[in-house]
Amino acid sequence: MGKVEGGMKCVKYLLFVFNFIFWIMGSFVLAVGLWLRFDPETVSLLNGDRAPDTFFIGVYILIGAGSLVMLVGFFGCCGAVRESQCLLGSFFACLLIIFGAEVAAGVFGFLNKDKIIEDVQSYYRSIYNESSNGTLISSYQNILNCCGTKANPCPDQEQDRKDCETGIKDFFNSKLYIIGYVGIGIAGVMIIGMIFSMVLCCAIRNTREVI
Repeated sequence: MGKVEGGMKCVKYLLFVFNFIFWIMGSFVLAVGLWLRFDPETVSLLNGDRAPDTFFIGVYILIGAGSLVMLVGFFGCCGAVRESQCLLGSFFACLLIIFGAEVAAGVFGFLNKDKIIEDVQSYYRSIYNESSNGTLISSYQNILNCCGTKANPCPDQEQDRKDCETGIKDFFNSKLYIIGYVGIGIAGVMIIGMIFSMVLCCAIRNTREVI
């Protein structure tokens, strides 16, 4: 098998380094996804039987994409070292799939932000109207440092203490922005990886044709 030479050899090692970084970023995305899924505060707020699961859909996409990024980063490293068109082609195809998943997670986080917040607020209002002293209500009030709703504030609410609908909005806004920025940021990095893999694949093919 012909070996790539000169400038293309530089591309080969750049692709290897990039894929190692890519693997690390996949680990980071997976860690962020697992943190969002198992964060004690988030789990406590969405622990009821009727709790909306829309928020976790974006989290699951992030977890799946992070796992695939780690796997693809490994195959990309192997393909670059062995100059394997098959591995690099598989790497490129997987990048396209993950690119779509990451963009989907980012867009989902931004476009569904208001709906997710409204669903959680509606869920809170329903359980608050049923029992304002329940365990789940206490979890919301302690975690978000809030009390009551806009329509039914707590009678003894402190002046600087916000209502829980505002607290829910602030809390989930921060979480959903993490999903959005991580998803779209990783998708941008993938574009560089696809360019590198295409250049190296073309170099390997041309070298074989010459030989």
